[in-house]
Amino acid sequence: MTTPEPVLPRIRPEIAALPPYRQGKAAGVGGFKVSSNENPFDPLPSVVEAVRGASALNRYPDATAARLREKLAERCGVTADGVIVGAGSVSLLAAFIQAAAGAGDEVVYAWRSFEAYPSLVLVAGATGVQVPLLPDGRHDLDAMAAAVTDRTRVILLCTPNNPTGPIITAAEFAAFIARVPADVLVLLDEAYAEFVTDAARVDGLAERVFEAHPNVVVLRTFSKAYGLAALRVGYAIGHPRVLDAARSTAIPLSVTAHAEEAALASLDAADELEARVAEIVARRDDLAARLREIGWRVPAAEGNFVWLDGADQAIADAFEEAGIIVRPFPEGIRISVGEPEAVQRILEVAAAVAPGR
Repeated sequence: MTTPEPVLPRIRPEIAALPPYRQGKAAGVGGFKVSSNENPFDPLPSVVEAVRGASALNRYPDATAARLREKLAERCGVTADGVIVGAGSVSLLAAFIQAAAGAGDEVVYAWRSFEAYPSLVLVAGATGVQVPLLPDGRHDLDAMAAAVTDRTRVILLCTPNNPTGPIITAAEFAAFIARVPADVLVLLDEAYAEFVTDAARVDGLAERVFEAHPNVVVLRTFSKAYGLAALRVGYAIGHPRVLDAARSTAIPLSVTAHAEEAALASLDAADELEARVAEIVARRDDLAARLREIGWRVPAAEGNFVWLDGADQAIADAFEEAGIIVRPFPEGIRISVGEPEAVQRILEVAAAVAPGR
């Protein structure tokens, strides 16, 4: 006798059809994982020591991460109410989208961009409006502005754009935001801001765009430049009343005490971390230049990764056979900047499979 299939709860059809987030696979012995935009450096000793000091595992963390908010507020020149901290900037993106958009509403974003955007919009019950990138991997801000309707509630801007790499310039952002209705929430996702060297870029914090435009929220993370990906801590700066909406939708107590301590210690070690960022940037620029010399189309790289435009799954498989785990997409392959040994092996494989070979 066969056992009948159990009756399961009803799931929203769009959620049932939604594929789960695909994390980059681990590299084998002697290989390199350059698929997840992780920082290749080990945590600083001072940061490790701070995490060890947060040992009260039987107690809940501070729900508001007040000490971290106050420190960030001091550095950014805002009040603590103008800062929200979450379990990575992606959790804050989710909170803002859920606060502003629901069934019948639209969220506009460039594509291809951060791969979590479509699922975050779908989970909120809203409709995503994808605007194709320009041929050089940049946001088509004119087309994005034209895509705004009376149903638009949120616009997502990723600069530098993940996975292609180019920035949005300050001039481009100023022209774009002038065309956006003041009641549409604009999330300026600057997860890779610390790696940018192009002086023309928009810098949401330095330029304080959230003051001139209260509908703009700037998001940053400790996962990339600060190397705290495992601890999941990010933050957003904006108008306090706008942030209050995300405080209402965010999952409570999601930032652990260990994450807060690590972030605080990282802010105190800014000089050491900036030196590491400078080294990653130098590797990135060298990698991008040499890939172009080999014959690959590589857009302007301003994050901690490079983009092989047009590379396909067969190319990704060739990298994997050589012990290099990259992140393939339908439009190309993203390669994170890793250890020097990884960079050398990437160049060897890329030369062997370059266009025209």
